[in-house]
Amino acid sequence: MDLISRLTYIIEHDLPGEVAHHPLSPLHRPVTSEIIKGLTEYKASAVAIVIYQDMNDYRFILIQRTEYEGKHSGQISFPGGKKDETDLDFEHTARRECFEEIGIDLEDSTLLGKLSPVYIPVSGFLVEPFVFFYTKSPDFHKQQREVASIFTVPFSELLQENVISSMNIRTENNIVMKNVPCFDLQDKQIWGATALMINELREVLLRVKR
Repeated sequence: MDLISRLTYIIEHDLPGEVAHHPLSPLHRPVTSEIIKGLTEYKASAVAIVIYQDMNDYRFILIQRTEYEGKHSGQISFPGGKKDETDLDFEHTARRECFEEIGIDLEDSTLLGKLSPVYIPVSGFLVEPFVFFYTKSPDFHKQQREVASIFTVPFSELLQENVISSMNIRTENNIVMKNVPCFDLQDKQIWGATALMINELREVLLRVKR
């Protein structure tokens, strides 16, 4: 069984779930399933975790947001966004946003499954993460208004032991959050909801390697 087939099997039958969110959770906040029990409303959204093969390794795609007046200014994320009324479902949202933000048409892909949802308290988004295997070498076309840069991370780097550390973060209210867990990947520090999703992907890969 090749890696992509094993990935699909683990996502479908042995998903780590929210336990994989704990190590990267800021301020040890409750897991999403607990938070949403008390919610009366939220912003439905989805992201695309796009994997592709590069020589003898596999990579996944991340973007850095542009600087703007908003909750996620300059942050690193997967391509994605809010579900539109015209979207057929959350998978459609992930596919549409991926094409709009980085120019990748996921018609040339295989859906491997879905990771655990993540709620983002600061902005009220409930994010559904879909995992795709893209069958081509990507040719990126970024959306200038929302995407500052596009970069990729090899699985071999994600699986290294020293990729998780911590950082101090200054919020828009000028409050310093200390020792926030994060990933150090491609010389960037990645924290928050994206880090939670990356860690579940990492745990899936570790199960694949067993």
